[in-house]
Amino acid sequence: MTAAIRQAFADQADWARRLDAPFTVVLCETLGAIIDETTEVGRRVLGWAGNPHADALALRLLGGLNAMVRGGEAPALAALYPPNPMPNPAALAAQLHATLADPRLLPWLDSAPQTNEVARSGMLMPGMMVIAAATGLPLRLFELGASAGLNLRMDRYRYDFAGQTSGSEQAPLTLTPTWQGPLPPFAPVTVVERRGVDLAPVDVRDPAGRARLLAYVWPDQTERIERLTAAMAAFADDQAMLDAGDAAPWVEQHVALRPGTATVVYHSIAWQYFPRHTQSRVTAHLTRLAAAATTISPLAWLRCEFAQPNAPRPTLRLTMWPDGEDRLLAYGHPHGATVEWLG
Repeated sequence: MTAAIRQAFADQADWARRLDAPFTVVLCETLGAIIDETTEVGRRVLGWAGNPHADALALRLLGGLNAMVRGGEAPALAALYPPNPMPNPAALAAQLHATLADPRLLPWLDSAPQTNEVARSGMLMPGMMVIAAATGLPLRLFELGASAGLNLRMDRYRYDFAGQTSGSEQAPLTLTPTWQGPLPPFAPVTVVERRGVDLAPVDVRDPAGRARLLAYVWPDQTERIERLTAAMAAFADDQAMLDAGDAAPWVEQHVALRPGTATVVYHSIAWQYFPRHTQSRVTAHLTRLAAAATTISPLAWLRCEFAQPNAPRPTLRLTMWPDGEDRLLAYGHPHGATVEWLG
């Protein structure tokens, strides 16, 4: 099993390489090489009983280390982190080995990483435009795996899709993904209800909540850090309604059709983390609703997810009822940097 654990760190390094995070590449490779059983953290990691890939084990440890660096709890290691120059490999290995002895890392191994990648709204919002254009109705948004709910506020951001702009010039963020392909329909999106669910919703009014989200953003990706910081500040006192719990009973309780509105269930890079029984119950409930959907009370299911576990990039798919048409709208980027629009 130790070989599989070390391979998980190597695979995470490969993802960081694809996503242009060179420091994170070195960090993952170094951790995979040096971690051993001389510390409790090392014993926990190398003795991991679950699937290290599915459990995002490497990201759990990266988040804990980044939290300590950001919180001033590991100053010697912080001196080797961005924005400092790329470190000497031997110096990084030595400081990581010393920091792994710190028991404050242990709680970070207990829970899955939690992010709220705001730039994914740059892929989700065009999907909402498609729904608005097709129905001509205001939208009710229900997000699964909503984290801090920052993507529930996607209609409050400004967008620039290859020169096609929308949203207020006073918006707290302007999202400008690299755009390929035709433009989405230029339809106004009016949101009349928004609600989300997460196993552990993050309250961005809480400094600990903000620190947790930032800890999982790779330290060499400053644009992601800046976007997340701006979004948290903008909506700290204007949060969407978030519920704690499993997505399946939540969908069954809260998601229903309402005449004169389009009901939209959506999620981004979350479905893969749901247990199979949760996926099955969510799908079954949407199937029941779909049978009752009409042109005045339509249902939409928008998914920004990886089609396969090893797929190089996520897709954006939309199924709409009453007609039940399923469309592949776009190929995207895990962090929202690019959109290849198919329409």
